[in-house]
Amino acid sequence: MLGWFQALMPKEMRFFDLFADHAEAVVAGAEALRAMLEGGGDVERHFQTVMDREHDADDVTREVLIAVRRTFITPFDRGAIKNLITSMDNAIDQMQKTAKAIMLFEVRSFSPEMREMADVIVRSAMLVREALPLLRSMTAEAGRLSGLTEQISQLEGRADELHDRGLRALYQTRGKSDPMAFIVGNEIYDHLEKVVDRFDDVANELHGIVIEHV
Repeated sequence: MLGWFQALMPKEMRFFDLFADHAEAVVAGAEALRAMLEGGGDVERHFQTVMDREHDADDVTREVLIAVRRTFITPFDRGAIKNLITSMDNAIDQMQKTAKAIMLFEVRSFSPEMREMADVIVRSAMLVREALPLLRSMTAEAGRLSGLTEQISQLEGRADELHDRGLRALYQTRGKSDPMAFIVGNEIYDHLEKVVDRFDDVANELHGIVIEHV
């Protein structure tokens, strides 16, 4: 009886708009982080963009969490909504940490592997942005959603390969001759890998929602 009642009640569809807003901030943050890794004199400008988009994402996350508490009928499970927006926010938070590390260590030159990892971050962000609107028609789009989450997981594996290859090259060229450069480079690699890991978390949350509700 309760199920029929819930089906007839209007759901708060604003959640999907908020997810879309957050995804736009994440993509913009990812693109700015990638631009930082081009080095040169524009690093500071792109750093500020990462900071600004992270603040935008925080604002959206706050709106979602407030809406979860205040909305009578949600599009899907409240816990799933909270976990999804939190995982998305963790991704851009980790981008912010990466950007701060670059500024702290005054890094202005980046390896090809670092730039490729940043490309993976941008691609992952775009896949999340593509996946979120499909939640509106979850049953019909279940196959496509699963395919997108699988692509994100595959990108996580690609980032791991780039991390290991880049770190090995860094050790061979700087490990003994310039230990501090190796330590700093290792730190940047670690941050980049964590960003991709957070996107894999988003993919897992999306996949879990599909399994639970389809």
